[in-house]
Amino acid sequence: MLSYTSAVNIALDATPLIVTGGVQRYTLELARALGAEFPNDQYWLLSDQMYPKPLDVTGNLHYGDPPSTWAGRKWWTLGLEREMSRRGVELFHGTDFSVPYLRRRPSVLTLHDLSPWLGWHTGSWRVRRRTPVLLRLGLATIVITPSEAVRRAAIEHFGLNSERVVAIPLAAGEGFRRVPATPARPYFLFLGTLEARKNVTRLIEAWREVKKQHHVDLVLAGRARPDFPAPAPEPGLRLLGEVPESDLPGLYSGALACVYPSLYEGFGLPALEAMQCGCVVITSRDPAIQEVCAGAAVHVEAEDTKALADALTAVASAPEKFAELKEWALRRSREFTWQRTARRTREVYETARRLWGCQ
Repeated sequence: MLSYTSAVNIALDATPLIVTGGVQRYTLELARALGAEFPNDQYWLLSDQMYPKPLDVTGNLHYGDPPSTWAGRKWWTLGLEREMSRRGVELFHGTDFSVPYLRRRPSVLTLHDLSPWLGWHTGSWRVRRRTPVLLRLGLATIVITPSEAVRRAAIEHFGLNSERVVAIPLAAGEGFRRVPATPARPYFLFLGTLEARKNVTRLIEAWREVKKQHHVDLVLAGRARPDFPAPAPEPGLRLLGEVPESDLPGLYSGALACVYPSLYEGFGLPALEAMQCGCVVITSRDPAIQEVCAGAAVHVEAEDTKALADALTAVASAPEKFAELKEWALRRSREFTWQRTARRTREVYETARRLWGCQ
């Protein structure tokens, strides 16, 4: 454990707060936990765009101002540097694949996964082009990944120094707890962004096989990417769209299982949220998800529709047989907290400052 000799002024990229999803949750929860765990530090949420302001910013957590001039809107080259200088920022944390182009202070870059370079996100061309350049030029003092699986892949893919890449897991929020739920009809739940990478189309196909024998609905919750074709309406298929976070524990708790057959993940936060709510998780054998679940879930091959249908059928036929797995999932989920994530992240900040001083 590193010792902190002085308080630090730290900036976090707040741009992910614009869109809901895992990166938004990461930025929000990390900022909140850092502010609470390290009250002597000052934390600034900075962005060149207008974003929702959901955090209580009293005390040591602050919102910055968006740029108001032409030069300020040249954010990654001029605007961000001006704003950080004005605020006395000593370290920048790029929470979403980016750090400043100017090398004026230590910086930390969170690399959530390698999906932009694996062909999953056709709209992420800026990340695909910019992030490798930032890494190649050494503009990120240290890289954080959410899992060891992504850490190993990043080191190999980008040729990174392994000593400067650190895996720090995410966590489910404290509000994710098992709550009383008595749904009118049994249902399986998918929660996440509706996109090709999440394997939603195959999930629907597997569910159709199950409902030939069991009266069970399929609930899809989450925003749809613009390039994701909306499934045709059919009995039992319910599309909820984006759901308020306050409603999610009830959705997880009432489900027969949370089904998350993703083809590729950097962490798999919905699986952990479901586990923390005492919900059976049926998911893929993706390395990051297996790392998170540690055996406390039912794993199937993501591209095997029959195996997925068989797993759904097993839960629908005898949900009581999965009581032990639920308890195992609850125990595993207790190993993840945002306080722990914040403490480990703060250690990385201190290491980055030390490394910067040696350069």
